[in-house]
Parts: sequence; structure tokens; C-alpha cells
Amino acid sequence: MAKKSTATPAAKASNQRSASAKAPKTAAAPLKKQLAGTLTEPAAAAATQPNLASVAVALQHQTPETLPPPAPHDAAHQSQHLEAQYIEVYGAREHNLKNVSVQIPRNRLVVFTGISGSGKSSLAFDTIYAEGQRRYMETFSAYARSFMGGLERPDVDKIEGLSPVISIEQKTTSRNPRSTVGTITEIYDFLRLLYARTAEAFSYATGKKMIRQSDDQIINYIIKHSDGKKLVVLAPVVKGRKGHYREDFQKIAKLGFTKVRVDGEILDITPKMQVDRYKIHDIEIVIDRLLVKEEDRFRLSGSVQNALTHGKGTMLVLDPDAKKAAPQFFSRFLMDPTTGIAYDDPAPNTFSFNSPYGACPTCNGLGEVQEITEEAVLPDRKLSISRGGIAPLGEYRDIWIFQQLQLILKKNKATLNTPIDKLPEELLKRLLHGISEDEADSGKGMYSEPFEGIIPFLRRQMDSESDNIREWIAQYAQAQPCPECQGYRLKKESLHFKMDGKHIGELSVMDLNELAGWFEGLEDRLTDRQNVIARELLKEIRKRIGFLLEVGLDYLNLHRPVRTLSGGESQRIRLATQIGTQLVGVLYIMDEPSIGLHQRDNERLIKALQHLRDIGNSVIVVEHDKDMILNADHVLDIGPGAGIHGGHIVASGTPQEIFNSGSLTSQYLSGQKHIELQKKKRKGEGTELVLKGAKGNNLKNVTLKVPLGKLVAVTGVSGSGKSTLIHDTLYPILNQHFFNAKKEPLAYGSIEGLDLVDKVIEVDQSPIGRTPRSNPATYTGVFTEIRQLFGEMAEAKIRGYGPGRFSFNVKGGRCETCEGAGIRTIEMNFLPDVHVPCETCKGRRYNRETLEVRFKGKSITDILDMTVEKAVEFFEFQPRILRKIKTLNEVGLGYLTLGQQATTLSGGEAQRVKLATELSKKDTGKTFYILDEPTTGLHFEDINHLADVLQKLADKGNTVLIIEHNLDLIKVADHVIDIGPEGGAGGGTIVAQGTPEQVAKAGKGHTARFLAEELRTSKYATV
Repeated sequence: MAKKSTATPAAKASNQRSASAKAPKTAAAPLKKQLAGTLTEPAAAAATQPNLASVAVALQHQTPETLPPPAPHDAAHQSQHLEAQYIEVYGAREHNLKNVSVQIPRNRLVVFTGISGSGKSSLAFDTIYAEGQRRYMETFSAYARSFMGGLERPDVDKIEGLSPVISIEQKTTSRNPRSTVGTITEIYDFLRLLYARTAEAFSYATGKKMIRQSDDQIINYIIKHSDGKKLVVLAPVVKGRKGHYREDFQKIAKLGFTKVRVDGEILDITPKMQVDRYKIHDIEIVIDRLLVKEEDRFRLSGSVQNALTHGKGTMLVLDPDAKKAAPQFFSRFLMDPTTGIAYDDPAPNTFSFNSPYGACPTCNGLGEVQEITEEAVLPDRKLSISRGGIAPLGEYRDIWIFQQLQLILKKNKATLNTPIDKLPEELLKRLLHGISEDEADSGKGMYSEPFEGIIPFLRRQMDSESDNIREWIAQYAQAQPCPECQGYRLKKESLHFKMDGKHIGELSVMDLNELAGWFEGLEDRLTDRQNVIARELLKEIRKRIGFLLEVGLDYLNLHRPVRTLSGGESQRIRLATQIGTQLVGVLYIMDEPSIGLHQRDNERLIKALQHLRDIGNSVIVVEHDKDMILNADHVLDIGPGAGIHGGHIVASGTPQEIFNSGSLTSQYLSGQKHIELQKKKRKGEGTELVLKGAKGNNLKNVTLKVPLGKLVAVTGVSGSGKSTLIHDTLYPILNQHFFNAKKEPLAYGSIEGLDLVDKVIEVDQSPIGRTPRSNPATYTGVFTEIRQLFGEMAEAKIRGYGPGRFSFNVKGGRCETCEGAGIRTIEMNFLPDVHVPCETCKGRRYNRETLEVRFKGKSITDILDMTVEKAVEFFEFQPRILRKIKTLNEVGLGYLTLGQQATTLSGGEAQRVKLATELSKKDTGKTFYILDEPTTGLHFEDINHLADVLQKLADKGNTVLIIEHNLDLIKVADHVIDIGPEGGAGGGTIVAQGTPEQVAKAGKGHTARFLAEELRTSKYATV
């Protein structure tokens, strides 16, 4: 579709001159006149400035002639004569794209922006990236492709100038509990190798340094320290184990030995000799008894080697004349000379929690164990056992367990009807943890027979093969740090190899800033031998830590499980990994890398992306962030609206040219449009919800005061403790109080004001459904109302159809060929599965009879295919349906269809569907809403809509608490709580709180500086 040029005549002339001067003769020919957008040579990125508004004004008054020339990107300029200058897309029609044709400059930082749902991701990921992947996959043989899955061709005529493509999206990399920041960045792998080759071993029993001796060293030591003494040379074969060992004694006798030392006593080996099988024993073979002399060195040498062979590398020497003298240990391996504890030689897998050689045996390398707690088993101690006081057993039934409990209680003068809190504590302990054989046989008469105990019984069921039983047990279990390894995941031997006084687990739990500091100057603290071995490893570890610091992840630690990371954090980890690979000539496509990033850290992220560009790569970023747009070399603005109203290129060019384009994005960048401030803040209810003594993760005994009836923003740099305080402490407390939720909050002291709130609702960005059958209509519940409406139609009543007839998930009204999915999957042996519309219902999901029932001329399928915007008009006189659909429209989702598959929604869209669902419910004015970064994926215009919705919620008397980095939303809050001042160990305190103006004026913390600048350039509403 043809578009008017958005660049000024001066800009065109300048760009034509620069293009003709620079473009080689072999450069790709320009696109035809019908190309959408203005095709200009990209200019250099604008320097990052704290005052974005002043930059915007300055840019508007600059002409292209006065702008600085493009920065010389070395690798890019060297290769320009060898490769195409542009990625040229012809006729892209994926999703809502309207036959888009565009030129995207290569070896530049290019930002795709535009209103949410306009088609940015469709062009970047579903068209350009999908085509790059398809071309790569087609280099494999047909046989190899049959194992690799999807090779769908995007709906585009042609793409030229495409480099190998790497996509870095927001999706969390792994749900595996064994995957950590250290493992996915490979830093932990280098650490394991470093410790295996250079760390020193210490005894876990005495703390002394372990020693390793050769055969000659052992012989020389014995001659030097025991010359002229009688000694007994022993080879240990059993150490601290139960058993009768009859066969072992027979084997020792067959080897020609006549004596053994059993539990400190030297005995002759006799026929059928054995020891007590139920006691723990130490058994050594008596190899030789000799008088130590230098001239008898040959005999001593033979005895030592014989002892080390039978003792598998370990031997003992005993002075028979010295009473109570402990034997002396010697070993070819690492050994504690005092206790004889020996370690295997360290290897990299000794320090791996994913290997049986390194993992803690108690938690299997997970760092936590599922423990069944007394509180979960006895939730209400006022109840008796017969009334369900022991939750897993439920109320009294005539089964063996209750009969056994009754017998034990009767012996202790109690019954099943006695309230649990009236039972003696010792008796309760026996019921929960069991009665051993010794206690039952003690003759006291209290316990008649052994009893396994409720908790051991439940613990045994945790290993059941039945999924249902394991799920049932899980509700009484809670994750606790492993008592054996203290959460470090490794066995105790592995945690006693140290460098500079630190074991590998201690390094893993340091935040990256602290870890980088520890590695600083480490060579000075190591020996010469260690330095020779560690030189290259230290270089690699420092480089990788540096890349993570570069993208603003200094608050993370290597121990952090990947599944606990946000989408933005996992995306930035992959970005750091790609910077480390130093690839050249690659096209990187990123999806909002600034998500979850404070403005302070945004500058580092932009520099990281510019570094990727400068080494010779093309970088495309789908982004709404103002800083990112201003620092781009080239901007593509897609719109003008969302959904069916989008899919066009409305402006294209340098940031300077975008300012003059008149698009919706340019109006917000230049200040023509803005999110208005209210001069008067809400007074609220004058009451507070007070959380005292929060100590979870990095929180430092925080007292949080949330004023009720206001819009409250919780801010702070990434990793400062916002999510820990709100998501992991406050929300679980409220959720337990109102809904008896199982999730335990992190450590805190007390909470006041729960009686001032009547319910809590958290709106996060998790998907609204994981199957294509889930959609906005089913999630919000409006589809139930629509089916009810269709069930009341005269035609439906005549035919006897109820609301269930109009469900595509149950038999009856749906098409049985595709079972209500609307599509059928055709399996292809050497190609990916093909999805084709169902031949019976033609993709309409229902059978013919169901579709004959109509409301205002529309069938149930027509309703599902209707956009939210049209549905608002269509259901104008159906108040119950309209209320729910209208809220979807109000949160900026008017472009979605009611039946759009949940799997196709972004995180921000899913969050707004949830928000709309909650808004459509009738609130009481005392609801506590918690939102986690609701601006994710939102354009300036969408943030404006969202701010209006949140203000309406607060106007009704509800408390709306948002965790947020976006200054546009922070500045319109009534109350701001800033946590920091830094991330990780440097955070965890409340540095400032009050109105946005008060926080900005206080000047404490990083948020204040950026908020002050935002408020200075913002405008107040005239009302």
C-alpha cells in the first residue's frame, strides 16, 4: 500500500547525496515507488542524554545537514562493498500486516516501534526471523529435517539481504530446577574446572589441610619418625559399616594373611570367623609387624606398597607398645592425617550438582527438600482427630489408622474426640513422628505396639509411583533449605575444596558485583603454581561476568534458578552470551530487552546493543522505550492503530525524521501528546496496611506502610527487593489470610490492617491458558454469558438446545471431526505437521444445526471472530455481556477477537486480559490490587489508557499497588515507595516515600533523579 514520504525535502536531498556518495555500484537497487515508508541512509545514534525532552526539542530544530555524520562502524564499513546495504522485505502479509514492503539498513541499530498490536512482532519475528530460520533449516537433508519440526514459510513475497538470524525473546529459558544463571552462562562450568585444578582440600572433620603422599614420601616419613620402633602396618578394608563380614575374613585368609585388627583389637583369623552384624565395625588387615631400620628399607617398602594396594590407596601404621595411641594414616590421595578421612582426586564433576559425583545425597543437588510440616498436618489444633484435626486423614472413618490411633489414645486416657490442643505434647509427638520398637517394648504401658507415625507415613508416600498420591502429599509439604548442604547443592567433600578461603558454593551465592570484586587481583592471593594453571580460566570467567554486568544484571548470582528470572532478565542473559561469542555479520532480533530495567541500567543496555552493532552485526529491537528510540540509527514506526487498524509503516527513518512524521509515536516523543498529571493527589482513607520486619532475600528488616485507597507505585533499580517485598512477602500473607493459600511468605515480623481490606487480587503476566482452546472470551467468563444468551433464543428453545450446545469443548453442538478446534493436523513424514481448516465445518468449530441459531443475524462462530471493538457495539443492550467486553476495550485490547487463541497473546496482552476480568467484577471499594509491571509491551498511548483504568479503580476506594519502572505511570501515582539504593546486597531498604514530587525533591536513590527530570517536563491537567 502506497504511503506518503515522511521525511522533509532537505532530509531527502541530504540522504540522496550521502547515498550516492557512499553506495557502491554493486549495492542492491532501491525498492519501487510503492514501498511503504521513507527509505533513508541511517544516521548515527543520538548520544544518551538525561534530559530526553530537551533532546527532542533540539532534534526538531536540526536539519540533516547540521547533524554529525554516521559513526564509523569498523567491521560494518569494511564489509559494505561485499554485502547488500539493506534487508529488503517485499509483500509481508503475516497476521495483520498489510502487504508491507520496506528497506531495513544493515549493520545498524534499528528500532521497530508503534502502538501495541500494530504488527511489530509480526514483521520482526513472524516474518524476518521465521524466514531466516526456514532458510537455515533447508540447508539440512530431508531426513534430518524430519526430526526438527516446523519449517512453515511466512506469508511474504520475498526477502533479500538476509543474514543468519538469532532471536533473543522474552521467554524464560528453562523451567528445569537444575538450570541456574551459572550453568546457562557457562561461568559455573569454568569455576568447576578452576576448583578441580587449583583448589586446596580441607578436612570436613578437623578443618585441617588435606595432604597427598607418594609411596617414597610415606616410607621416608616412617623411617624418619619411627626409626628403631616396632610398628604394625595395616590395610583398612572396612570403615564404619555394619555387617558380619564372614566372607571377607575368608578372602583375607586365602590371600595368606593370618591376623586382622577388628575395632582396635588385633585378632587371629579363625574358621567361620564373623562379627556382630548389627554393630558398626572398622576392620584392617595386619600386613606386617616389623622393627623400623634404614637397612630394612626394602622390607618396609614392600609392606607399604602391599598395604596401599589392599587398602585401595590408604594405609595405617600402629605402635603396638604405645597404649591408647591412635594409628597414623597415610594415603596416595588427599587425606586428613589426623582422622584418616580421604577424598578422591577432584575432577570438574566433583563440583557439579547435576552429577552423582558432586551432588548432595540428601537433596540430590536441588538445594532444597520437601518437608512435611506439623503446621500443615495440624492446621487447626482446636479440632479433635475425629472431626478432621489431622488434615491428611480427614474426618473419622472406620479404617485401620483411626483404630490404631484410638488404641494409642486410650492407653493415654484420651479419645478421638479430645481436641488436639488438649493432648499431651509428648503423645502428640509420638502420633506424628512414630513409636519405635524400643519404646513399645519399654514396659511403661503407654504404647502397646510400634507405630509408624503420620509424618513418616506421608513422607514414604512422596516416592509413590502414582501422580495423584504425590499431588495429594504435595499440599502438606513445603520446600526447605537442605539441612545437609545448607542449600549449596553439593556434597560436603566438594564444599571443603577452597581457594582464598572460599568454597565454590560461597562464590555461587555472591551477587555478580561482589563476585567480580573477589576475582579482582586474585592472582596476588594465589601461589605461583595456581597462577600458571588458572591464568586462562580467570581471563574467561572475568570476561563473562563483565558481559553480564554490562547489561545491568549485577544483582543476580550464579546460584539463582533460571525459572525464577523474569522474561527481561533471561533475555539480557542471552544478550550477554551473544556479546561474548563475538560473532560478526549476524542479524539479531530482540523483543523489548528493556523490560524490568530501571532507567539507570537502560544506558548500559543501549551501550551493549551498540557494541553488538559496532563489531559488524545488524540489530533489530522491538521496543517502546524512549531512550532506545532516540539512540537508534533507524526507526520503523508501525501503525497507525492496533489489530486490523495496524499493519502499515507510518514512518521510517532516523530518530530526527521520525520527530517530524506526525505519527502517534512522534507526538509523544516530541511532547505534543503526554500523560497528564493531577495537581491534587487522592487523600485516601487515612489508614495504612503495615508490614513490619520483612527479611526475605536481600531485605534488611523493612517496614512497609501502604496507604489504603490510593494508587501506590513501588519503584527501585533492578534487584533492589521490590518483588521480594511485594510478590514474595506481602501477597502470600494477604492470600493466606483471605483464601487460605498454601504458599508461605518469606520471613517477616508482623502485619497490621488486614481487617481494612476485604480481598486481594494479583494481576501478573503469566499466560491465560496454555492451549489454543483458551481465549479472552472464555477467560473473562463472557463466553458463558454469550452461550446463555444463545440458549435463550426462540430457535434454541424450539430445538431444545441449552447453553452447553454452544460450547466447542463438549460433545453436542461442536463439530466432531475436529472436536471443536476448527483445524485439523496433518502429519507429514519428512515435513512439519500441516494445520488445515476442518473440511467438515470449514474452520467454524460447530456443526450446521448449532450455527443455525442466530442472535441479530450472527451465529456463535461469528461472535468468536468479532473484535472486542465491534462486540461493544453489537452487545450494546446486553448489560451483563457488555460490562465484561467493555473493560477489555478500555484496557486497550479492542483489536483482539473474542476467540483469539491464548497461545498467541503476549505477556502484556495476557496481563491486560486478566486486569479486564477483574475490572468487570463488582468491587466493594476495599479490594487490594497488586500489578507487576503492567506497562510491559505497552506504547505511550496504551500507557495513557492503562493509567485511566487504574485511576478509576482507585477512585472507587480500592488500593492499587504497582511494581513499576515506567516513569509515565510512576508520575501519576498518589504515593511512591522507592526501594534501594542499589540492587542485590546493596538494596533491600526503603530509601524514600511520599508523593512523586516529594520523592523527586528528596533526591535520595536513583529513581529520584529520573523522576525529577520527568516531572520537570510534564504537564498538569487543566481540570
